[in-house]
Amino acid sequence: MSRSGGSGGPGGDRHRATSNLSSSAQEYLLTLRIMAGDGSRITASQVARKLGVSTQAASEMFRRLANDGLVALAEGRELQLTTAGRTAADGIFRRHALCEWLLTEIVGLGWAESDAEAERLQAAISPRVEQQLDDLLGHPQTCPHGNPIDAEIARRRPAGEPLSETDAGQRATIYRITEAAEEDAALLSYLEARGLRPGTHITVLARSESLDSLTLDGPLGRATLGLRPAALVRVLPGDADPSLFHRVPAR
Repeated sequence: MSRSGGSGGPGGDRHRATSNLSSSAQEYLLTLRIMAGDGSRITASQVARKLGVSTQAASEMFRRLANDGLVALAEGRELQLTTAGRTAADGIFRRHALCEWLLTEIVGLGWAESDAEAERLQAAISPRVEQQLDDLLGHPQTCPHGNPIDAEIARRRPAGEPLSETDAGQRATIYRITEAAEEDAALLSYLEARGLRPGTHITVLARSESLDSLTLDGPLGRATLGLRPAALVRVLPGDADPSLFHRVPAR
């Protein structure tokens, strides 16, 4: 990512890629990027349900985005971001992530609330403000939940393992709260309340397929998760490299 001043460099290129898109089109691109973040196959009807619009309205928007070369319709009505679409969506996600860092670490909002507020702010950020935010926040390479800010950074970082597959007695480090988990406000709030944020150490105390649950010891004591939500949290075995986890510089 660019660390130079002004709107030049890759950051400016990403911003220009979305400068002609409406806020609604940007919302669709960001939603598709997040929903397909872990390789899920996404259709217009799924995006429509997420955004609370009709399937017809979503299909029409994706037809426009396809005409702009940002989205491709694959076999079985599956939607895919093109290379240009991924660049544009990464730019939107980057501004969203910067807003989330600002709102959580400086303004003091919770994870779930900051996500909603970031959606309101991201489309209004100019290239200059985006760069100033990046400098202020110490050039984060992930969002506050640990998800890579763009495809290039994702390729350089480990994938992590589902918490749901960690055996009892194992120690691990919370690595990232996946994009799918970010869509569940109740789960986000629970993880935050139990201190289960990227970079924290945990020990799995019990894991039961029959009870569909996992109990762990974390920074704020015991926490229990169903195996399905636990599958949306990625961990690294043992004590992970601290440099993988961004911390906003003290002011």
